[in-house]
Amino acid sequence: MSAMAVANSAAWQQIIAQGQNQPVYWHAWGGDPQVNQYIQWVGQEVAARYGIRLTHVKLADTGEAVSRILAEKAANNHRNGSVDLIWINGENFASLQQRQLLEADWAEQLPNFIYVNADENPQMRLDFGLPTLGMEAPWGQAQLVFYYNSQHLASAPRTMATLLEFSQQQPGRFTYPRPPDFLGVSFLKQLLLVLNQQDPLLYQPVTAASFEQMTAVLWPYLAKLHPNLWRQGRHFPSSGNELMRLISDEELQLAFSFAPSSIPAAVRRYDLPSSTRSYAMQDGSLANVHFVAIPFNAAHSAAAKLVANFLLSPEAQWHKQQLAVWGDSTVLDSRLLNWPSTTQTEPAALPLASTTTALAEPHPSWSRALTAAWLARYGVQP
Repeated sequence: MSAMAVANSAAWQQIIAQGQNQPVYWHAWGGDPQVNQYIQWVGQEVAARYGIRLTHVKLADTGEAVSRILAEKAANNHRNGSVDLIWINGENFASLQQRQLLEADWAEQLPNFIYVNADENPQMRLDFGLPTLGMEAPWGQAQLVFYYNSQHLASAPRTMATLLEFSQQQPGRFTYPRPPDFLGVSFLKQLLLVLNQQDPLLYQPVTAASFEQMTAVLWPYLAKLHPNLWRQGRHFPSSGNELMRLISDEELQLAFSFAPSSIPAAVRRYDLPSSTRSYAMQDGSLANVHFVAIPFNAAHSAAAKLVANFLLSPEAQWHKQQLAVWGDSTVLDSRLLNWPSTTQTEPAALPLASTTTALAEPHPSWSRALTAAWLARYGVQP
């Protein structure tokens, strides 16, 4: 069935009737000005189309919204929840799915879901390796990329092995955020995947035995890395924003981000020098699809579906992937669309021609296990 046919179906017309002129409280990370501006643009567009009043509830951590949903369930609030839509990550998806706190079987009913071409792109139905079962709609893709000031660093390390060599040759010039920060845990996961050559055990629920086996190569790597980190590994930045500030202040020579577009955006804001360059590691780059979900008790579920469907529209996806807007990669299959070709004109951006192995996210249980073990080893420094 075509997107037009789905949009004209009686079921979708009923959702439009129920959702128009309603509020939608979208709980989403609010830590990036470009992302915030894009969500503001989405609000303007759904207001024009459906009369929806979209409120971006800005989160420092998605766990804040998860805690709110859990509290409402405990209070027997099953119909009038305060979260209508949530920008979710794999770990929180696993937690909410396990507790049956998400609305099911809605995402693939969106008229624009057809453009995802999920049968040919199975990652659009997986969140950290877990089947989404229609509980989430994809709306973007991201990967771990590194960046540096080319005026001060002629050659950046291109593998995780040479990163270790770099830290020994340039002590104090690299570090990573302190777990449980998302970016810090992502760095540990990329290390784990590369050092273990994407062992299938990492895509299964973690056990004590598999954790010991897979981290047998991680801890020796970190033992060599930490003494050569910024502040000798006795103090870690709190976030990616702090990493960027340390690069700008020339305390660090190398940093990384899970939002490739944030790097050229920072150059445009003069938060990073124009000589900044981005790249992906040759031995793989942690990558994932990000999703939106609707809680089981959303007060404005129909309106949230209208917003999610707009996020999947060719118009919204094209707008979002422009570097001047956000630069977030589309989840739509471009073979199904008649999009104009585009050229990358910003030197600080990840080159369009760059290729690297996409390292799929491990099972969500590995994030929790890694964080707990890291904090036990390094959380309290002398």
